[in-house]
Amino acid sequence: MIIRQYTTEDISTMLELWNSIVEEGNAFPQEEVLSEESGKEFFASQSYTGVAVDDAGNILGLYILHPNNVGRCGHIANASYAVAMSSRGKHIGKSLVQHCMRTAKRLGFSVLQFNAVVESNLSARKLYENLGFQQLGTIPKGFRMKDGTYENICPYFIPL
Repeated sequence: MIIRQYTTEDISTMLELWNSIVEEGNAFPQEEVLSEESGKEFFASQSYTGVAVDDAGNILGLYILHPNNVGRCGHIANASYAVAMSSRGKHIGKSLVQHCMRTAKRLGFSVLQFNAVVESNLSARKLYENLGFQQLGTIPKGFRMKDGTYENICPYFIPL
C-alpha cells in the first residue's frame, strides 16, 4: 500500500467512500452527500487530500487536511479520515493518520486537532491515543447521530 495525493481519476471512488461515511451518520458532521461537482470542489479545496491505494490501484482509504481555523489559529490543522468497509481492521487508518501528521508538518502546521470525535467511535479514539494524541475533554451531546439521538464528542490534539 502507498499513500499519495489524489488525482481526478480517483474522484468517483473517493466520492463513494466519503458518501458512505456521511450516510452512516456516526462519524462525519456533514449530512449531505457530495455530488461529482461538489466533490471535485471539496477535495480540491483542501490543503492536501491523500488516498491509500493497494498494488492494483484500488483506493482503500483517504484523508483530507486543512486549517482548523484562520489567522492567529491558522497553524492548527484539522483532518478527516475514511477507510473502506472492506479495508477496516488492516491498519489503513493508522497509516493515513501518520501520513497526515507528516504532511501537516511539511505544510507548516504545528498542531493537528480533531474537533468532533464521536465518543462511541472507540477504534478511532484508541488509534489516536496510541499515536500520542491527547483528549481535550468531552462535549456533552455534541454530535447528532443519524437516528436523531445525541452523543458526546471528544476533541483530540497532538503537537507536530
